[in-house]
Amino acid sequence: MEGAADSDTPVPERSAADRAAALARLLHRDCTRLLELYKEREDFLSQHAPGGERLVTLALCPEAPSTAEQVGHVRSALRRCMELLECLIVREVEEMGEELQGEYESLRKTVKDRLGHLLHSTGALLENGEGGCPPSPPMQCIQGQDEVEASDSFAAKIWTYKVLLELIHWTDSASQTLHVFHTEKHGQQQQQQLL
Repeated sequence: MEGAADSDTPVPERSAADRAAALARLLHRDCTRLLELYKEREDFLSQHAPGGERLVTLALCPEAPSTAEQVGHVRSALRRCMELLECLIVREVEEMGEELQGEYESLRKTVKDRLGHLLHSTGALLENGEGGCPPSPPMQCIQGQDEVEASDSFAAKIWTYKVLLELIHWTDSASQTLHVFHTEKHGQQQQQQLL
């Protein structure tokens, strides 16, 4: 009988921020797996991990930014990561001659789709004007591959590795930032209910 009473208890609906944080965590796992698959395919990369500067750098928001501003900052970085991923896909399809259908390619498509959903979700969280970091200008694929000449296959593979590292870094950052954002919003809602 107790089970019946429990089933009548309403399950609290997850907030948009909580769902976005969960999506960012899932996307981070997908990006980590995508890099593992890439390293399996390009096994020489285990001895040549790329170093150097980050591919995605953004102007910082004001000092001591609010959590909403941090979400806006991460969203700008994710938008840049999407541009890099789209360039990567175009380059890989051109290099292979056609779109292959292995686990790597399937997961790469999933990452692109989920990244698009995460960008939409974070944009919806900031619709009220909070978190407005200055937008980065759109990137051209040429800009992302200045150092990568079509004839230099090794440099192209290192560039791909770096793009995947950026995806891992920024999806992890999004996950953490969105978790804090959700926690703050949840706390504010509870305080308002007590008033």
